[in-house]
Amino acid sequence: MIVEELISPNSIVVIGGSNDIRKPGGKVLHNIINGNFEGELLVVNPKETEVQGVKSLSSIKGLPKVDLAIFAIPAGMIPETMSELANRGTRAFIVLSAGFSEMGEEGRKLESKLVEIVESVGGTLIGPNCIGVITEKYKGVFAGPIPDFDPQGCDFVSASGATAVFILEEAIERGIKFSSIFSVGNSAQIGIEEVLEYWDLNYKQGISSNVKLIYAEQIEKPRKFLQHCASLRQKGCKIAGIKAGRTSAGQRAVSSHTGALAGEDIVVETLFQKAGIIRCEGRLDLVNVAGILLANSPKSNKVAVVTHAGGPGVMLTDTLEAEGLQVPKIEGPFAEELLKYLHFGSSVSNPIDFLATGTAEQLNIILEYVENKFDCVDSCAVIFGTPGLFDVKPVYDVLYKRIKNSQKPIYAILPSIIQAKEAIDYFKSLGGVYFNDEVAFGKALAKVINSTVKSKGRFFDFDDINVNGIRNLLDNETTGFISLQKTFEILNNLNLKVVDTFYARNEKELEDILDKINFPIVMKVVGPIHKTDVKGVATNINNKEDSHKFFSTLIQIPGSESVAIQPMLSGTELFFGCKYEPGLGHLLAFGLGGIFVEVLKDVQLRLAPITDTEAEEMIEKIRGKKILQGYRNLEPINKNTIVEVLLRISKLTEIAPEIVELDINPAFGSNNEIIIVDARIKIQK
Repeated sequence: MIVEELISPNSIVVIGGSNDIRKPGGKVLHNIINGNFEGELLVVNPKETEVQGVKSLSSIKGLPKVDLAIFAIPAGMIPETMSELANRGTRAFIVLSAGFSEMGEEGRKLESKLVEIVESVGGTLIGPNCIGVITEKYKGVFAGPIPDFDPQGCDFVSASGATAVFILEEAIERGIKFSSIFSVGNSAQIGIEEVLEYWDLNYKQGISSNVKLIYAEQIEKPRKFLQHCASLRQKGCKIAGIKAGRTSAGQRAVSSHTGALAGEDIVVETLFQKAGIIRCEGRLDLVNVAGILLANSPKSNKVAVVTHAGGPGVMLTDTLEAEGLQVPKIEGPFAEELLKYLHFGSSVSNPIDFLATGTAEQLNIILEYVENKFDCVDSCAVIFGTPGLFDVKPVYDVLYKRIKNSQKPIYAILPSIIQAKEAIDYFKSLGGVYFNDEVAFGKALAKVINSTVKSKGRFFDFDDINVNGIRNLLDNETTGFISLQKTFEILNNLNLKVVDTFYARNEKELEDILDKINFPIVMKVVGPIHKTDVKGVATNINNKEDSHKFFSTLIQIPGSESVAIQPMLSGTELFFGCKYEPGLGHLLAFGLGGIFVEVLKDVQLRLAPITDTEAEEMIEKIRGKKILQGYRNLEPINKNTIVEVLLRISKLTEIAPEIVELDINPAFGSNNEIIIVDARIKIQK
């Protein structure tokens, strides 16, 4: 829980405050003073009576009750001091000092002691091993730079102090302002999830920031993370984030830095999708996305590109189209009318190129037409730099005013960061946010638009599922894989179609089965989990003689309990599944079966429960989706049929949460029918 004393303290003490602003205790005090903190500010430093003009006490014994204590002293000295302050009524603590869990077992014990002290008084601990906190009330960080405050700026939480600094460096340069910043460090008590919770529970429409930024190295409480991100999204917030540790090498780096393992990237990707978070690749990507999110939201993916330089306009257009956005052709009477206001050689077909000699007046007219005449576009990107021959301030003045007053979002791409530095600084002083690279901007815009235009879809209930039948089959089972026969019974009760399957334990039972089944057939060993690994599958068997021969081989495989006999089916092989991730829930999987799963790993995942829209996205995003539409002699599969199977499996995770693994591979699909031919279920009681 984050207490109000952390957000809006009336009194702050810096334990270890220093006159040397090269030290954390000196720099944090300097930033609080320069940030015009209006409450009571005190320092504890046994060697000084005054530090940076602030009264300094030799020990905490003479301190009055304070709301917030910031520690910049060696780790081993903190517990005793913190305990004394807590006993006096302090409930908010920021520990800048390192030397805790990131250092090993002894550090972990020390860190646990801090949490115990803080929680004994219902308080809040930020850190340890962090750079601090910035709110409207105070700038409690020991690192720079300090961004301008804006209640409608970005809220930002970071697991890494250094990374937060580097992100702020870039964001401030682009004109981005902030409402609050939390560096959670080791997250001993308060982590990213708790900050999200605070933003969610204290959100006020029209007052709170609608843009939230996250830098994460681990997500300890994924369900809490999901809950509050989803809630913030429902309130109108837009969230962008970085999760470091995408690769195994990256995960090792994160682990060594934080002392905690990073999760598998595909799980994080699924979590971000479910939470509605725009996932960014790095610092620059996050800053570009943040700048876009601070503007009005586009109504569609149709973009006007306005440029005075052909090359950047073409590169931006190429990027937008490659990322799935549209740069529609502008034509007709209004286009012809606009052209008359521009220099000879200009083009208005989109990109709108008004040449290197284009003026501020011409840009103003162009943006007027984009706003009020050109209905085929819903946002506009303006590229305007300079070769250094004339002052572009008048252009940027027009651009800012149009950005401020236009209903369609306008994005300023100002590439001349050296030759137009003074003009860019002027643009920022007005309150403008700019981008300096058209390709990076285009990719960021695509992420934002593609994340916001989707329908949430609907959850479905099915009245033809035999819930009692499923529960009866599972209630008496123990942990582990259940039999193929029971697996098929569960899927039948789910009202999924399963191929007719017969089981033979001996030659006589086999002969009885062969008398009532049509060839060709498939025979599979029952017992071993990985049938292919033990050569436990025989296909396209066309007569009794071969059937007995294969049966004799299969029944002798170690672990064999019986042999399953099925008619040989054809169609497109499909894969369905789900896997339980502790702390997160069930991940649903879909892809093409066979080699596409085993080798190419062409699978989409979503977190259950899913909507029909999410199921459709899973189908649309597999690389082999064209095969589903019919390929060579394979019939197309009705997409709605696949959607229904996914929705029923999603429902199964609610009916039987003890299922930790479900693999359906393969199921054969053709036309409006999907038939399951093999499956396995593992449960955890």
